[in-house]
Amino acid sequence: MPSLDEQTRGRLLRTARAAIEEALFGVRLNESERPWPSMEPRGAFVTLWRKESLRGCVGTFEPHGDLPATIRSMAVAAANDPRFACLPISENELKGIHIEISVLSPLERIGDPLNFELGRHGIYVKRGGHAGCFLPDVAKEEGWDKETFLSQCCRHKAGMAPAAWKQPGTEIFVFTVEKFSEVE
Repeated sequence: MPSLDEQTRGRLLRTARAAIEEALFGVRLNESERPWPSMEPRGAFVTLWRKESLRGCVGTFEPHGDLPATIRSMAVAAANDPRFACLPISENELKGIHIEISVLSPLERIGDPLNFELGRHGIYVKRGGHAGCFLPDVAKEEGWDKETFLSQCCRHKAGMAPAAWKQPGTEIFVFTVEKFSEVE
C-alpha cells in the first residue's frame, strides 16, 4: 500500500475541513477541481480534536467511492458524532479544531488473536451482530497489553463480554493506518 505524499495529505485535510464547513454552516469553499492522483479506494477514520479533547471520530472500513469521497463523508459524520449531539460544533469552535485522518489498510483476518503487533496494528473484533474496533494508537495511549486491548474493544466498542475474543466464533481482524493531521 503506497504512502500518500505530503501534497495529497494536505489536500485531503483541506477537503475534510471544507466538507465539514459546508455541511454544518453552508459555507462552500472553492476546492480545486484539479484531478486527484490515482489512489485505490480505502477506508478511513476522521478524528476531530479541540486541544486535547476529542470532538468527534467516525470511520469506515468500506470506501464510499474514491478516497477523497470517503474522507468527505467521514469528516461530516465525525462533525456529527452522536456522542456529542448535545454539544454540536459551532462555527467559532471549528476554527480551533484540528483534523486528523487515518487511512486504513484492508482488514486481514488472523487465526491467533494475539498474533499482531501492539501499536502498529488496529483491531476489529466481530461476533454475530456485534463488532467494534480500535485504531492502533489506542493501546499505546492507554498503556494496554494485547489482551487488555482485545478485552476493552470487546467490552466497550463491540458490546460483548470482555473475554469474547477468546471464544470460538469470534473473528479478529487487524489493519494498519497511515495517519496525518493539520498539526504536523
